[in-house]
Amino acid sequence: MSNKEVIAQIKQAGAMAIVRMDDPSIIMPVIEALKKGGVSVIEITLTVPDALNLIKQAVSETTGDILIGAGSVLSKKDAEEVVDAGAKFIVSPVFKPEIMDVAKSRNVPCMPGAYTPTEILTAHEAGAEIVKVFPADTLGMSYFKAIKAPMPHLELMPTGGVSLTNAGEWLNAGAFAVGIGGALMDKKALKNKDFDQLTQNAELLMKSINQARN
Repeated sequence: MSNKEVIAQIKQAGAMAIVRMDDPSIIMPVIEALKKGGVSVIEITLTVPDALNLIKQAVSETTGDILIGAGSVLSKKDAEEVVDAGAKFIVSPVFKPEIMDVAKSRNVPCMPGAYTPTEILTAHEAGAEIVKVFPADTLGMSYFKAIKAPMPHLELMPTGGVSLTNAGEWLNAGAFAVGIGGALMDKKALKNKDFDQLTQNAELLMKSINQARN
């Protein structure tokens, strides 16, 4: 899958599920529950126990309609390992040139984190197809409109502050797609293995996104 195809799939999906959890044994039921609810882009963070093996498993056990990537990538070593595990994209909460270098050399899209206009543009000019604006809840949707006004070519993904019901509003504010973790990955549901609740959360999220597009 080419970089353009990965980016196109993320845009079409509108949302990236950020998977953080304590029990790695339920990774596939979680992915299936999210898929059932309409979420097709999954970021497995390196904070999850045994994350590299989970990425390998998820990539091998899902079809092309599910896109598996890695998050919380903080170093060159992390980046190399997640790509070796099969991750189709890299997400980091920060911008580090060494991570971008790995992504470019391995032909994998990278979404580094940035906060200020200068950081966002620097990440873009370093080759980031999408820039993760983090933490977005401290900035708000008006910030996206302000950034996009003088730099409409930027593709931005808010993470932090995205809810199940306001995702569409972020898209209308200029976001390329949204990254959503805690609001989607309900801790109580994960603890109780209530996968139906995760599906309902995903459906509510996608309803917000689809309403914004219609």
